[in-house]
Amino acid sequence: MNGKRFCKPAVKQALVCVILLGMPVRSAASPHAPRQAAGSGLSDNARVRAALDWFTPNISWVNDQQARLTEIPAPPFQESARAEAVKALLAEAGVSVQIDKTGSVIGELRGANEKEIVIVAGHLDTVFPPGTDVKVHREGSRMVAPGISDNGTGLAALVALARALQFAHLKPQRTIFFVADVGEEGEGNLRGIRAIVDAHRARLKAVVVLDGSGTDHVTTKALASRRLEALITGPGGHSWSDFGMPNPINALVRGSVRFINTKVPANPRTTFNIGQIEGGTSVNSIPYEARLKVDIRSESDDELRRLESALRECIAAGVRDEMDSARDRSKGKLEWKVELLGSRPGGELPADSALLAALRAADDSVGNQSRIERSSTDANIPLSLGIEAISIGAGGNGGGAHSLQEWYDSAGREAGLKRALLTVLGISGVAEEKSR
Repeated sequence: MNGKRFCKPAVKQALVCVILLGMPVRSAASPHAPRQAAGSGLSDNARVRAALDWFTPNISWVNDQQARLTEIPAPPFQESARAEAVKALLAEAGVSVQIDKTGSVIGELRGANEKEIVIVAGHLDTVFPPGTDVKVHREGSRMVAPGISDNGTGLAALVALARALQFAHLKPQRTIFFVADVGEEGEGNLRGIRAIVDAHRARLKAVVVLDGSGTDHVTTKALASRRLEALITGPGGHSWSDFGMPNPINALVRGSVRFINTKVPANPRTTFNIGQIEGGTSVNSIPYEARLKVDIRSESDDELRRLESALRECIAAGVRDEMDSARDRSKGKLEWKVELLGSRPGGELPADSALLAALRAADDSVGNQSRIERSSTDANIPLSLGIEAISIGAGGNGGGAHSLQEWYDSAGREAGLKRALLTVLGISGVAEEKSR
């Protein structure tokens, strides 16, 4: 009896084992697990190794190009001189190059497959107005100048990548566009990358944005933002004889104080910034207009809409308060409006994307680790359309972005350039060499 009691379960277990062994094997991985790293083993390709080896002996040349391009002023909507300089450098790198209707530079390195495109891009413009001193000051590997890191670094890397590929006589599988685009900063509203993505959307497979320095991050989440302008107008007058007339600046100040007290959540992260205030013609004149420009950003579209509504309500309240307190309303009243200057859409790269796999493979190859971030860059446009895109730094270190003390240190730059090149080639592929 004892033998029978223990035998039957043993037989059942054996049968279960046989059945399980005979079943088809399925992966236990999550359906959202990353694909096999695109571009794995790229460094085994002789031409890829030649391109990677180009960077170290040519770092001084790359630094010099960064300084030269930075010293060509490129305020918003005035990027043409810098665009011509980048065009010449890309032409020297052997790519077919043109400037499109928006003013962006597009250099084309044809791949074996011309029906699919990968874009590697860096923006031309800076936040600094005309007349800003952009002379580069050097101290060893450190360079100081407005715009030297954002985006002198990205532009120099863009040119360096094209040069390295030319040196190695490397042909990609997918066609690569080297893009230096306009309109990334301020009120440019991403007009350069918008136009390029719109023109080539049917063939566009991925976008790699080179923006600033470092190798410690990869932006895969597009931060949505809106830029707004509030304008208040009135009759204007003399500070003495017309005292008591409603004053647009007073109304703007009243409304601004209300707005800056608007509560925003920590999660989803939401921010606002009053970046510009303008108005008036002289200290002894009641102005006929006043305006301010506001940048609002959030991880939530609902919060963006709430902040925009709050700004309109606050400006209206400021005008109302100024009119109520005016001593003399007989000479006119105040008018106001809030207009949208620009809107950047949000989006997010899937965790199992081929482009992110290519970036991770590149990180592994150069011994780098990078964290995922959310930011507002040229990558916003393709990400919002479901096109794979990332934004990365181009190596070295920088700081003081958007300030007159902006700096860049090129120490360790090679790792960033290699990382960028391996990422681009990882998603574009390398064409097989034809046997002779």
